[in-house]
Amino acid sequence: MIEIHKLVRSKRKTLSLVVETNGFLTVRAPLRMKEADIRRFIEAKADWIKRKQARVRDEARAPRQYVDGEMFRYLGEEIPLRLVPAEGPRRGNQKSALVMEGVFKLTVSAQPKAKSVFTAWYRQQAWRVLTERVSYFARNHDFKPGKLRISSARTRWGSCSAKGTLSFTWRLVMAPLEVIDYVVVHELCHLKEMNHSESFWAQVEMILPDYKSCRKWLKNNAANLQL
Repeated sequence: MIEIHKLVRSKRKTLSLVVETNGFLTVRAPLRMKEADIRRFIEAKADWIKRKQARVRDEARAPRQYVDGEMFRYLGEEIPLRLVPAEGPRRGNQKSALVMEGVFKLTVSAQPKAKSVFTAWYRQQAWRVLTERVSYFARNHDFKPGKLRISSARTRWGSCSAKGTLSFTWRLVMAPLEVIDYVVVHELCHLKEMNHSESFWAQVEMILPDYKSCRKWLKNNAANLQL
C-alpha cells in the first residue's frame, strides 16, 4: 500500500499527487472527497508513484566513486571496497576483476568500468542465491514454479507471470536474507493466488509469520539498494 506522507485538503476540484524531493508523497484533495476515493486514486497510480519516488531518491544520492573504503551492500551487510594491484585476485588460473573475500576487491585496471563489473557480480550472486531460496521454499511448501529470471528492475523486486515464471531484480541480493525470502515467498504465493486478497496474505503469513517487518524494511530501505 502506498503511504501518504501529507494530505492537504482545499477548495480545489481535483486530486493532485506530488512526490517531494525526499520521496515523500503529498496528496492535495477537495475538501469533501471521501478517503476511500482518495485511496482508490492513489492505488491506481501506484506504479507511477513508485517510479517517481525511486527516481528522486536516486537523484538525491551522491554518485558512486568506486574508491577505497566505499561501502557496498550484500545480504544486508555493508562491505568496504579495496582497490588491488592490476594483476588482481585469482581463482585458479582465472583472473577476476572483482571478488569478495571479507571485503570487495576490485582491480585498479577495472576501476573505470567498476559499475558494470559490480552489476555483473551482483547478477551472478542473485542467480545463485535466488535459485537456492526458490528451490527451498518450493520444495518445502509444495509450489511448482516455472522458469527463474533475473532482471534489472529498479522499483519492482519480483513478479510472477501467468505461466509461473518468477522474475527478481539483481538488486535484491543487497537486502538481508530474510527480506529476500519474503520477496521469494510473496511471488511463490502468486502461483496459487494471482492477487493480493486476504487469502493471499494468509498464505504468505503461514510461511513467514514475520513478513510485515520484512515488507516494512524493504519499503524503508529501497532507495539504498542501488549502485
